[in-house]
Amino acid sequence: MAIDMTGAVNAYKAAAKTAGSMLAGKPEPAAASGDNSFVNMATGSLKTAVKTNQQAEALSLKQISGEADLKDVITAVANAEHTLETVVAVRDKVLNAYQEILRMPI
Repeated sequence: MAIDMTGAVNAYKAAAKTAGSMLAGKPEPAAASGDNSFVNMATGSLKTAVKTNQQAEALSLKQISGEADLKDVITAVANAEHTLETVVAVRDKVLNAYQEILRMPI
């Protein structure tokens, strides 16, 4: 019995396209004043994380259709997972720092 994956693949492509267009449509955040190197660094890092995830997704879709090597897919997915874990760790540190600032006496 053959399984038709076309519907699932098309739904996945549509969801990935929607997520990518939502991210691309957001304006660049501006710094309050002066140098915005932190904002540029954070924005660049997030864009890199999104590209890594998109590459893993693209390779996964190619593997489903038999166009990609499984080893390449596993490597790309592992890289995307590592990138996501890093983004989550940085987010947690930023939130903890923000909470510490809120607890400071004025």
